[in-house]
Amino acid sequence: MKVQIYDPPMCCPTGLCGPAIDPDLLKMNDTILALKKQGVMVERYNLKSDYMTIKDNTLVMALIHKSGLKSLPITVINGQIFKSGVYPSYEEICKALNIEPLQFSKPITLQVG
Repeated sequence: MKVQIYDPPMCCPTGLCGPAIDPDLLKMNDTILALKKQGVMVERYNLKSDYMTIKDNTLVMALIHKSGLKSLPITVINGQIFKSGVYPSYEEICKALNIEPLQFSKPITLQVG
């Protein structure tokens, strides 16, 4: 089971920096932590710092060339594009992987605002 997240250009690998943290990025970070707890291999790429790796993925680059940067973020599950333009929820990814979402020990999302 493998999940790859292709993020738009961000100032740092997770986007969890600066004075105003995007709640969607915080939720995605929690999702990644929970998936890793369940043994899922998760890779995350930032267009700004990982361009050379991203450009080698013909599937992802084809979507970016077709739809532009608005297609980011792109989530790839087991080699197939699962969602683009927005981050999927933890539950959506679990359903696509055919695994049960964690009920306990799931990372807690901080409330921003």
